[in-house]
Amino acid sequence: MRPVLVETVAALRTRVAEARGRGATVGFVPTMGALHEGHARLIEAARRDCGALVVSIFVNPLQFDRADDLARYPRALDRDVEMCRGLGVDLVFSPPVTEMYPAPAACTVDPGRLADHLCGRFRPGHFRGVATVVLKLLNIVQPDTASFGEKDAQQLAIVRRLVTEFNVPVAIAGVPTVREADGLALSSRNARLTPAERALAPSLYRALRAAADAIEAGETDAGAAARDAAARLPADPLMRLEYLDIVDPDEVQPVREIGGPVLVAGALWVGGTRLIDNVRCEPPAGAREAARARRSPS
Repeated sequence: MRPVLVETVAALRTRVAEARGRGATVGFVPTMGALHEGHARLIEAARRDCGALVVSIFVNPLQFDRADDLARYPRALDRDVEMCRGLGVDLVFSPPVTEMYPAPAACTVDPGRLADHLCGRFRPGHFRGVATVVLKLLNIVQPDTASFGEKDAQQLAIVRRLVTEFNVPVAIAGVPTVREADGLALSSRNARLTPAERALAPSLYRALRAAADAIEAGETDAGAAARDAAARLPADPLMRLEYLDIVDPDEVQPVREIGGPVLVAGALWVGGTRLIDNVRCEPPAGAREAARARRSPS
């Protein structure tokens, strides 16, 4: 029987109210569709912790900074619904754009300094669109828990800050990145890669992993770790590195000297496809203490 496909806010709220009337806790997984194994892990994790599970499938126009990217974004609703059926989803919310935005958005959510670096530096307005649609969806579904992938680490940090600052009564769960055997993070955009591009795509993860390995071995100079990692990318005309940076995982601000957990994050263009990834790591205790001592006034 599962799932029920609904397209309007009113219909979704009615169904969620019925589930709550049966005493069910409500879990929520927001997606833009073109579901893959990474989404399946999100859904499976959410399914374990709730009585009724809602998955949204909505390609949000507010978060696209390029019209061609929005037009090319893969859409496969029938296949997505079938995947949700196999994963025990109760409700699939797939509204048309006119349902989510009956008029051009006059009020949006500004994520502030959390969007200043990494992807936010190169995609103006992207995280404003993300934060706006997430707040709308959380208000529509009113779930007890909502699950987000750790591959989109900057998005996850913004969502966590959003629910704290706007007092949204929902627990945010981060779900680890799912990877192919060669390390490539699963993404709906991977379907755009040609065979030659697909062979190059894991280069980003290998570079990030090299920086993480150096940090875990005691490197505390963030600039040196990032430069050495970027230098490991093969020189190929199909690839263009947009950024490879090391930031605080909660504030998403650059660090110079590493004295605790950090996020090594990167964006790489492979052909016409932009890939993002990140690795969280920290230096060993001795290196952390030495870094703190160097920062402390004598």
